[in-house]
Amino acid sequence: MPITLDQIRLKRESAMEKLRAEAAKISTGNREVDERFWSPTVDKAGNGYAVIRFLPAGDDSPDALALPWVRLWRHSFKGSGGLWYIENSRTTIGESDPVAEFNRELWNSTTDDDSPARKQVRNQKRKLTYICNVLVVADKAHPENNGKVFLWKFGKKVFDKIHEVMEPSETFDDEKRLNPFDPEHGANFKLKIRNVENYRNYDKSEFSDEQNRIAETDEEIGAVLAMCMPLQPFVAADQFKPYDELKKKLDRVLGKSATMTADTQRTMNAPLATSIQPRQAPTAVVDDELDEDSLSSPSWARNKNTAPPMPTSTTTPASVRLVTAFDTKAATTRAAVTADVDYFKKLAAEGED
Repeated sequence: MPITLDQIRLKRESAMEKLRAEAAKISTGNREVDERFWSPTVDKAGNGYAVIRFLPAGDDSPDALALPWVRLWRHSFKGSGGLWYIENSRTTIGESDPVAEFNRELWNSTTDDDSPARKQVRNQKRKLTYICNVLVVADKAHPENNGKVFLWKFGKKVFDKIHEVMEPSETFDDEKRLNPFDPEHGANFKLKIRNVENYRNYDKSEFSDEQNRIAETDEEIGAVLAMCMPLQPFVAADQFKPYDELKKKLDRVLGKSATMTADTQRTMNAPLATSIQPRQAPTAVVDDELDEDSLSSPSWARNKNTAPPMPTSTTTPASVRLVTAFDTKAATTRAAVTADVDYFKKLAAEGED
């Protein structure tokens, strides 16, 4: 039934407010905000501080607690024609991804690190994001968040901090092994954000030396844990578009000529010469070691003349789960972190993207 003049008159004022709000979203580029996620606030100089506590996952499991984080690979880049490609990478779930395949082919088409082909691969590389539950202990910019449980996205720099406390150096006796996800024997994480050359830098962030409970009583701890949200839905199969659909989008973003064969790309990259020179073996893509919140990369990634270190593992680690008891769960979590790091080194050495 078509709208009537009486309905327009009745809802004129509310309709105007709705139109203004929607127009403001479009003009400012604002998108729908997922209120489940927390994000630290920085000042005008790009610096920020907050105290949080890492928490277990809220996923249901019949025999053990789920791994307290999920890892998500994602591509975000703009093609030469101005179109954007922003999609989850199917490599997250161990399946073929068209961007990963195209990047690998493009990278291996030349041995010149300064070539347009390799620069394009670096622009299109995957970005790694971890997602977990956190309890906000102190958020000075938004004190209304204190005491609440949120989801938080973070990158490799923060993940390295987690790994360090789970596997402390044997050289220093005062460094004790810590399971930061333990609600009774964990420790607060002091998130210190600095603006370094227009990048967010987390190098100064650290765990507190004091291990403490997230709340005084068992009942209060239980109430906090009850607010933890499931993580597995973020890496479920329905979060990743089919291969063919992604391939078509990649072709649109880069243009049909962009997804050329490796032989064609080699011809474009090859210098003019009077004699045929033996082709060197291509080096691995090392830029996967970098993530969106990491400013400083390893020396072997910054120096193109330095070969990457050999991977400590050549096998994709199996999924590791945490057992219910927190004392044995700590050891299992440490194993999962180590497996993640080994897998990460393997990807960097093999140049999957």
